[in-house]
Amino acid sequence: MSEELLVNECLREVRAALVENGVLKELFIERAGGRGLVGNVYKGRIMRVLPGLQAGFVNVGLERSAFLHASDIVRGLEEERLDRERRPDIAELIGEGDELLVQVMKDPLGSKGARLSTFITLPSRLLVFAPSGSGVSVSARIDGDDERERLRNLVESLLDEDDRGGYIVRTAAHGASLEHLEADKRFLARLWATVQETAAEARVEELVYRDLPLETRLLRDLRNDSLERVRVDSASACDRMKRFADRFIPEMSDIIELHDDDRPLFDLCGIEDEIGRALQRRVPLKSGGYLIIDQTEALTTIDVNSGGYVGRRDLEETSLHTNLEAAAAIARQLRLRNLGGIIIVDFIDLADEEHRLQLLDALADRLKADRGKTQVMDVSPLGLVEMSRKRTRDSLERTLCRPCPTCGGRGFTKTPQTVCSEIFREILGQRAQEDFAEVLVLAAPDVIGRLLDEDSASVARLEQLTGASIRLQSERLHGPEQFDVVPI
Repeated sequence: MSEELLVNECLREVRAALVENGVLKELFIERAGGRGLVGNVYKGRIMRVLPGLQAGFVNVGLERSAFLHASDIVRGLEEERLDRERRPDIAELIGEGDELLVQVMKDPLGSKGARLSTFITLPSRLLVFAPSGSGVSVSARIDGDDERERLRNLVESLLDEDDRGGYIVRTAAHGASLEHLEADKRFLARLWATVQETAAEARVEELVYRDLPLETRLLRDLRNDSLERVRVDSASACDRMKRFADRFIPEMSDIIELHDDDRPLFDLCGIEDEIGRALQRRVPLKSGGYLIIDQTEALTTIDVNSGGYVGRRDLEETSLHTNLEAAAAIARQLRLRNLGGIIIVDFIDLADEEHRLQLLDALADRLKADRGKTQVMDVSPLGLVEMSRKRTRDSLERTLCRPCPTCGGRGFTKTPQTVCSEIFREILGQRAQEDFAEVLVLAAPDVIGRLLDEDSASVARLEQLTGASIRLQSERLHGPEQFDVVPI
């Protein structure tokens, strides 16, 4: 497996594409003024405590109040011991007006504010420091019990009696030496001291700590043996990344290079076309089948269809082949579109229990490469596969798009026939309230076209009922559902 990171910087936007064996796997976008908040630490004030939700709303200076649940509040050791016997009440943990240090766990999504936690974590390249934690844990993505034990022992050997807090060994630490781990630990100690000093002087609603910008954050988070090349199309961004790598990740410095071709980097590698396709509902499969992906506020639904694929043997084989191909496509689309939350997949029905298990195993196997935490449930009684994927930032669609101003995000508009019927009812309603000799109707061209053609007899009948002349006028600036009825 060979990976390449492509970085495009354009004025107020930075985009990065993770490409695996020539195929786009993941896309990252960060805009000036719209930078992600996950990892930011703020000094906040409790504005409201809601016992019914076991949560509080916190003012951290954002557009909407942020959300802090009781389970995300650090408690002392004695309190945690008591919590095993009873669930703590939010009113015992926080009160209105309290000031506290909080970190963003999830960006604001849709109409929801940011999700907060008082469990502060500070990442470096190899380690994550948790000031309120204890002990050493190792990322589950590091394979091999011997390597996991080696890393745990190395980090524990660096701790002394004066150390407070816990450490998480990141996936990138696989094969790391004691010297590199020690350097990361020193860096995190200095960083936490700086955060504490800043927090002591900060006012409520102020930002205390912000994570690295996208281009350098990706160098820190994506470093692994599979990443063979980093191409950057901006000289300034390339310089920043090289300086960061020289200081913190020296072994990566040589793989960072400037793309100085006249043709844009994303165009050259086909990324722009891939982004366009990732915004479509329909995803074609090589066999002739396809997926239909619909995103809603509550969940995402994915429908698998065999399309033009008819197979060679029987219906069960055709369905299994299409489903297995769809499982690979779904795993890729979840990462590419950054779909999160509850996901319902309607695979083609399989009669054979062994085939259903084979499909679930194939889906789980494809999801192993996803950095987002996923969980796949069994097939439901209705034949649906329920799964979840951790959501920390907006999806690609909600980052790049907005609801259609014509349909309001519904995905459909009323037919001209429906609008004509509404016009007739509006004329009759106005006629019942006042007398007029003539009425002017302004509407979209296709609506006026129908009134002059298929519904011309109905217009004539309406003129007889109201005793008024009806004038029709086409307005190209009117939307498909918009019309005006003006008595003259």
